[in-house]
Amino acid sequence: MRSFWTLYSKEMLETLRSYKLIWIPIVFIILGIMQPLVTYYMRDILEASANVPAGMLESFEMPEAAAVMAQALGQYGTIGILVLALGTMNALAGERSSGTAELLMAKPVTPMVIIIAKWTAQLTLLVTALGLGAAGAGYYTEALMGPLAWGEVAAATGIYGLWLLCGVSLTLLFSSFLRGPAAVFLALALVAGVSLAYSLLPTQLAWTMAALPGLSAGVLIDSGTAGVGPFLSAAVLIALCIAGSALLTSRNKLPV
Repeated sequence: MRSFWTLYSKEMLETLRSYKLIWIPIVFIILGIMQPLVTYYMRDILEASANVPAGMLESFEMPEAAAVMAQALGQYGTIGILVLALGTMNALAGERSSGTAELLMAKPVTPMVIIIAKWTAQLTLLVTALGLGAAGAGYYTEALMGPLAWGEVAAATGIYGLWLLCGVSLTLLFSSFLRGPAAVFLALALVAGVSLAYSLLPTQLAWTMAALPGLSAGVLIDSGTAGVGPFLSAAVLIALCIAGSALLTSRNKLPV
């Protein structure tokens, strides 16, 4: 346990020194507050435009607060997951390139402890960024659109955070045997591929982690309950990523 806390503290210090603990939450806050602001002022934007079809302004209706909050969380599915992947890509690849990995492996600490410490540091960064972003989005949504059920907001944010954590875990896995940019590309390609497959076959793939964004929106809009399948598949994927990263790290290969 002492080794874990030492490595975790090292990772968090590195996150702070590289300013990832500052700029990534700022990006998430900006993404979060943009949706309610743009939605609230959309009518004014349309009125200022000279190419608005006749009748569009008359038919424009302000969405409900829950729908706007769901759209705000949806903003993290593209830019948000890209930012997190970029922040994770050198967690292992960078240390192998600099030779730090060899120094860590020379110490009496197992590869599993190293990986869990790194994964926990990335989880801390994700929770901080997503929590602040969702709080900013919720504040502006409630101020401009109307009241929100904050318990449902917290639940929806947690579900969406699990989806983002799958992308982070995949990036960590690929960075254990590839260079950083290649790890990001493969992780994002796999996430996009799973999302595309789910959009084409939503019934057959309702058990996969790709259903998590839809479940997150459903908690806010429909106040419904979610099945256990997507959560179980996400947990299995994350566990496999951590175990695979530890196995590949123990081999201590140089990046290809």
